[in-house]
Amino acid sequence: MTQGKITMTTWGVMDGQEMKKFTLRNKVGQEVDVVTYGATVTAIRTPDKHGNIEDVVLGFDNVEGYQSSNNPYFGATIGRVANRIGKATFVVDGQRYHVSKNIGEDSLHGGAHGWSMKMWNATVEDDRVVMTLISPEGDEGYPGTVTTTTTFQLNDNGELCIKMKSTSPKATPINLTNHSYFNLAGHATDATELYKHVFMFNADRWTVTDSGHIPTGEIRSVENCVMDLRNATTLSDVIDKVPGGGYDYNFCLPAPYDSRKVNFVATAIHPATGRRLDVYSNQPGVQFYTSNSLPERNDTAVIGKHGAQYFKHGAFCLETQNYPDAINNKNFPNSVLRPGDIYEHIVVYKFGVKV
Repeated sequence: MTQGKITMTTWGVMDGQEMKKFTLRNKVGQEVDVVTYGATVTAIRTPDKHGNIEDVVLGFDNVEGYQSSNNPYFGATIGRVANRIGKATFVVDGQRYHVSKNIGEDSLHGGAHGWSMKMWNATVEDDRVVMTLISPEGDEGYPGTVTTTTTFQLNDNGELCIKMKSTSPKATPINLTNHSYFNLAGHATDATELYKHVFMFNADRWTVTDSGHIPTGEIRSVENCVMDLRNATTLSDVIDKVPGGGYDYNFCLPAPYDSRKVNFVATAIHPATGRRLDVYSNQPGVQFYTSNSLPERNDTAVIGKHGAQYFKHGAFCLETQNYPDAINNKNFPNSVLRPGDIYEHIVVYKFGVKV
């Protein structure tokens, strides 16, 4: 089925429910594939400075790959709470809740069966795909029935705009993100090319974590340390200096912060191809992740699209979000969605070339 710039095909069946894939196209030859399993971005095809088109996000050829234990949330919409919740517990309005533990004693990316593993309903509205999920009371231990829409729109300026909105009749923590893994040289080119990427962040602080990546509550300046990416920085110059074997840290946009505005977050450039990604969002933080948990070179690779082998440091994520474990840190931005309010998260991934 075709509607405007959007084509829909059947992508598989899960529990008797048909999965759909939508391809969004623009006038400059860029394409984005999204599927209803996990409201997931499965491909982004964009040209380099010579007009050569490559798919620049990691993923799988079929839903079996996305359902496998080898899937590190490639391209998914993460909820109810992205990133980590320490000890998988929190208090809202005096009541303690316990959510599912899926990374040691903590909860990661919504728990054992978060939104990245659920089937979303989808419709096409003009030039956008709108996916909807209803998360019932008690889902993974969370309070309240949350209704969420994730909207995908690709315009002729190379901007993939993702808007996530949630409402709930009962107070509950919400922190959504898109978890796309990017390599601007092409999804199959691995760490050799990722190390050549140049990054620049609009972030003057970062949230310090313990050895399990749970925030301690301290918000520290990036000044005079490997977290200072405010000036253009080639990844190979710094990645070996980062505690934990690579970046997996939340960076804080400068204060004062206004969630009603979409602000510049970060830029990534692959000099050889000229491909450039600029990220904008209305969220206060961004998790910069360099795929540290993908297999080492001497281990068995994650087999991705078209047989590509994915290894450690083969891609980067720029997960716009609230600060991790904000629900358990009173000095972090509020993460509780209350009745009558609307959680709205906007992230724009703008693809282009730097000649």
